[in-house]
Formats: sequence, structure tokens, C-alpha cells
Amino acid sequence: MAIKNIDKFNTRARQSRAKGRKESLDSLNMRKIILDFPNQFQIGIKAAQNISLKPGKLIRRPENIIICGMGGSVLPGEILATLRPLDVFVYKSYRLPIQAGNESLIICISYSGNTEETLSSFQEALMRGLPLITITTGGELEKLSKKYEVPCVKLPESVIPPRLALGEMFATLLQVLANHNLAGKELVKEVLDVGENLTVKKFENQGKILSKKIFKKIPFIYVSKRFQEIGLIWKNSLNETAKVLAVTNYFPELNHNETVGFWHINETQISNKKLYVIILRDLEDSHPRILRQMKITKNLIEKEGVEVEFIDMEGKTMLKKIFASVILGFWTAYWLALEYKIDPTPVKIIEEFKKKMEQ
Repeated sequence: MAIKNIDKFNTRARQSRAKGRKESLDSLNMRKIILDFPNQFQIGIKAAQNISLKPGKLIRRPENIIICGMGGSVLPGEILATLRPLDVFVYKSYRLPIQAGNESLIICISYSGNTEETLSSFQEALMRGLPLITITTGGELEKLSKKYEVPCVKLPESVIPPRLALGEMFATLLQVLANHNLAGKELVKEVLDVGENLTVKKFENQGKILSKKIFKKIPFIYVSKRFQEIGLIWKNSLNETAKVLAVTNYFPELNHNETVGFWHINETQISNKKLYVIILRDLEDSHPRILRQMKITKNLIEKEGVEVEFIDMEGKTMLKKIFASVILGFWTAYWLALEYKIDPTPVKIIEEFKKKMEQ
């Protein structure tokens, strides 16, 4: 999250208190942001409706798509990678990955427009003359896009934290791909359908109950390989919103290394009562051997005195399962922040880190 956005959050909180409203832990009403999440899909699609590369810039279907971004801004790329309709690489660093070539499409996403790693990727793609599109609410990325005539999706400026603007940015990304015939119109239609039918309030109480279970514990989020990125979104949300450490890993890989770490853990490293394992599982579409691994793993970890809980994904389509799971993660992190009696929105340590980087 850029300092500029954090300053907006702090200003909005001060204004709220100045108007005589009762001060609460949730200074910017994150709860309402989560409840309003389904509206984001239509906003994102509308913003990207007419944004595309100039004729001749993308002569044939690209060999791959590189999504460049950091933190909450790159989460749309993570979901796109989960859907796997295309050869997608999510890149989170300076410059560009080795997969970036003349046949690549580069999409740089920075919600604030001021993320230095993403600006570095933008400059590298520009210097190499690669097909390039940007997505942002403004900042330096918008300025550079205008200067060099790079197609840019300008999202409405907002005080929504990037991690919670996921629906808006994902819909934008999908519409940009549809504009270049790289994603089917049926997928865009499905996103709108998710927005219309996603009952966010339904998951709040479940998240609230789960937050009490993981209070004062280190949560482990385990998923199948197919949903690896969803585990990462849960982890990031717990980090930034609840300000806690969290761990994520995926089946079957974790059963070839990480599960060994639970062996006699109470005697060697940390109290087994300080850990809580959450296994997100898709009962309908998972490989039967993965579901068997999950059951066995649960039993083995529980033998070491660590609590383990299954959470079954809801939804008839992949996208509905993804966003229902994401919303549950948002609620869990939100209510966990309140359990710790901290404001869920600001991320002061990131603000301090970026200020030091600017010096």
C-alpha cells in the first residue's frame, strides 16, 4: 500500500472523529467496504470497457501474460492464475521476469500508482517495447502512461485498501483481456453474475466465530494446489488486516515436508495450543486422493494436540467458490483485528518501511 493511500485513510479517520461520531476501532468502516464488495465487479468492468492496445501492437495471441504488481494490487493476477484460462505469470519484484519476451503481454497493476517495484516493471517493458497496459487509480503510473501513450485503465479514486478492492481490479483485468479476445465474454458475464449473487453478509458470522478460534494463535491456511493463490489471499488478509503472522501451504506438497514440523511440536518449538490449522477444501472438484490426504493430515496433526478445522468451499462455479472463500477470509481477518482491539485498516509498519525506502 502506498503512503499516499495510507495518508488518505488517516485523514478520513480524523475527519470522522472531528464530526463528533463515536470513535470505534474500525475508523474507516471496513465492515461496510466488505459488505459493498459485490458492487466492485460492475465498476471494474465499466472502467476497462474501451481500453485496449493500439492496432498492430499485439499482432497475434501472446505466448504469455505477465501481471506485475505488489501486495493487494497483484491479487487479481493470483485469481487469474487460479482460473488458468491462459499462460499467466504473476510477478512481484523489480524489472521483469525471464518469461517476459516479445510475444508477452505485460499488465502493470498498482492501485495507488506509486508502487516502486511496479513502476520499475513498467519502465522495463516500455524500454523493451513490449505490449503494455496499466491499471491504477492514479499516481505516477497514470502520469507515465499518459506521457508515453500506454493504455491505462483509470479506476475511481477511493480510500478502499487495495486488498479489499480485489473485485474491482479483477473485473478490470478480465475486461482488458476480453477486449483483446484473450478471455471469453462468458467469463465477464460470470463475474457480473458473481457480483449479483454473492451474499457477503452470509459469511460474516462464520468469519466471526473462526476469528475467536484463532485468537492468540498462529493460523495455518492449507489448500489444494489448485487453490494455492486463495491460501495466499487469506494469509495476506490476516497479515494486513489482523496484523498477525499466518502460514499457508498446499496439498500434496505440504505432506512431503511441512507436516513433519508438527511432530512433537509441543516439546521442541512452540506450544501446540498456539497453532490452529484451517483446511479449505473443495469436495466437488478435488482429486479424491487430495481429499484423502486432507483427512489423513488432519488426523496426524490432531494427534500432536493441534486443532484442525475443515472449511468446505461453497459455490457451483470456480469463480463463485473463489470469491466466497475470499469473502470468508476478509471477515475472519476483520473480526480477528477487533478481537485484538486494533483498527483493521491502517498498516503502519508498511508505511514506516516505505518512508525509510524513500530516504
